[in-house]
Amino acid sequence: MSALRPRILVLHGPNLDRLGRREPAVYGTRTLAELDAYIRSAAAGLGVETEHRQTNHEGVLVEAVHAADGTADAIVLNPGALAHYSYSLRDAVASVPVPCVEVHLSDIRAREPWRAVSVVADACVAQICGRGADGYVDALRLLAERLREAS
Repeated sequence: MSALRPRILVLHGPNLDRLGRREPAVYGTRTLAELDAYIRSAAAGLGVETEHRQTNHEGVLVEAVHAADGTADAIVLNPGALAHYSYSLRDAVASVPVPCVEVHLSDIRAREPWRAVSVVADACVAQICGRGADGYVDALRLLAERLREAS
């Protein structure tokens, strides 16, 4: 863990840059900028700092996970649809020595059958689905507690 406040990397995958416009009945009306502000505020209250990145490119997301090794204490990852088929992202998460929580705004198990399975989940310490923006806060809380216990 960092000597100061724990650093948590928040990674948003494909199409999350469309939040607020993309299927608001499923994903809500909050934009990505508003979501990130909400996460930062919650992080401050938990005594952790966050760095946020969004990409629509699988390889960029894999590289961001790799870069967390040595620069972050934990990862909150919303892989979007990559959760359902990206073994390269799953392997990237498994390859770094930092805990990762997978987050989905919607409940992937209650949607189309192909969304129900995440190939990334088994490389993570937890998966949080269907809690909207609060799922990110739940992930931060879980990771902050885990990091405190480990120090």
